[in-house]
Amino acid sequence: MGSVKEQDGSREEILLAQSPTTGDEPESYPDGGLHGWLVVFGSWCAVFPSFGLMNTTGVFADWISTHQLHDYSRSDVSWVFSVHIFFLLVGGIQVGPIFDRYGPKHLLVLGTIGLVAAVMSFSAAKEYYQFMLSFGVLGGISASMVFTPSVSVATHWFQKRRALATGIIATAGSIGGIIFPQIFNALAPKVGFGWAIRTLGFIALFFCSIGCLLQKARLKPRKGTRKTVDIRILREIPFTITTAAIVFADIGALIPVTYLASYAHANTMSTEQSYTLMSILNAASVLGRLLPAYAGDRYGRFNTMVVTTGISAIFTVSLWLKSGTNHAAIIAYTVLFGFWSGSAISMSPVCIAQISKTEDFGKRYGTAYAFIGVGVLVSLPIAGQILKAQTHDGKEEYWGLIVFCGVAYWLSAALFVLARGILTGWKFKKVF
Repeated sequence: MGSVKEQDGSREEILLAQSPTTGDEPESYPDGGLHGWLVVFGSWCAVFPSFGLMNTTGVFADWISTHQLHDYSRSDVSWVFSVHIFFLLVGGIQVGPIFDRYGPKHLLVLGTIGLVAAVMSFSAAKEYYQFMLSFGVLGGISASMVFTPSVSVATHWFQKRRALATGIIATAGSIGGIIFPQIFNALAPKVGFGWAIRTLGFIALFFCSIGCLLQKARLKPRKGTRKTVDIRILREIPFTITTAAIVFADIGALIPVTYLASYAHANTMSTEQSYTLMSILNAASVLGRLLPAYAGDRYGRFNTMVVTTGISAIFTVSLWLKSGTNHAAIIAYTVLFGFWSGSAISMSPVCIAQISKTEDFGKRYGTAYAFIGVGVLVSLPIAGQILKAQTHDGKEEYWGLIVFCGVAYWLSAALFVLARGILTGWKFKKVF
């Protein structure tokens, strides 16, 4: 009897630690209003270039692999974009706690300056190290300084409709992933790589500036919030499992974003058609980030992630794996995957927020995304090595890479089920 009580008490302590405290009650949040939605719009404008550029990395990688860095393998080239994504995500270690303490303004201004400088430097790069330092390192760090506060600030204004607000913000990255490949594809053959990228840089400057003007924190900074990462959080088993689930969801989501264009190109699609796939994927992802976010508020955020990651796994191992040179099947997978994978971006921060106090969100977000960033950093080069190992006489075989993507999604779905079960006491009908 004593041991049962201790177990119940332990679970209760975890849930109490994760539940809202003073000032965190749903009634204390505007959950809308003019100021709340202006903040959402400002966040949307900032995420549009910072995440939109990341969603265009498949197009950039394909171009660079066949032009400036044609002497390097795709695995080598993928490191540039893997490093960019790594710094974008792991930058939350520093950016999250700074946001908790000082708000979004200073971060957004510095991030905007850095991101524009990175894109302009990227446009003039010719050597491998120049691509790595400009887009990989500076671009990733600067994008994190824009993206992290833009997502975090919504938690100050929304509670009941937090997933919806975050989902709206997350659609910006998808829309950027629709528009940027089309601009690049239209300009690069005519004016060259340099001016095509510089055009994207000017667009980034315009939208990030709007984000700087409209975003503002609502809650007072928490005094004494100095820690950039708190490893003790990992003692919370549900938090650790949730972080691992997001790691595998992001790995699964980023492999097609990075390699689908080259897959299509290798399977008889033209360059223009393969670049258009990225726009199609991101167009489908707009609804895939918004509708699951709405469903998450209504039916549970963890419940939604279990469904979306599971379905993404099914389509990856059933449809993409069997597509081959069937253009209709490739396009069908692009649309279906684009929709069902969208929640990996829009819902992951909300799942972390659900098991965190609002005033600690930045720190806990940073801690989680430190591990997520490491996972993404190594996953894309691993996928590239799998592809390299299956390339014979110049012919690329993608089935190993596709299976790797599918397994990542299956693991993510299983871990979300496990985290949900621990947090709810395995009450399967509970909205969570």
